[in-house]
Amino acid sequence: MTYVDGFVIAVPKANKDKFIAHARTGDAVFMEHGATRILECWQDDVPEGKQTDFFRAVACKDDEAVVFSWIEWPDKETREKGMAAVMDGMNTDPRMDPEKNPMPFDGMRMIYGGFQPIVTLEG
Repeated sequence: MTYVDGFVIAVPKANKDKFIAHARTGDAVFMEHGATRILECWQDDVPEGKQTDFFRAVACKDDEAVVFSWIEWPDKETREKGMAAVMDGMNTDPRMDPEKNPMPFDGMRMIYGGFQPIVTLEG
């Protein structure tokens, strides 16, 4: 069954193009290691909540936008192998080297996790 890694981050609005370039470079590595689909989504219609919301979740500042992303894998086993390979590549693959492909956002405020789909509808 499909497995999904989800991410929410705050990216400086001035870094939108840098983020897109960073994502295209890094996402290719995940695809090479078994991911079947990756979506990087820039804030468009994100309401502020009364108790919680995406902005609070990542301590988003006024000059930042929320980015909601996910990586789809064919199954958890592929994800485990793929993520291990990506993490190993942090030391050997220049696309994953923070010196060569620096994160254009504060990674300390990123929230992420792995999820097992429980309902899937497709058209």
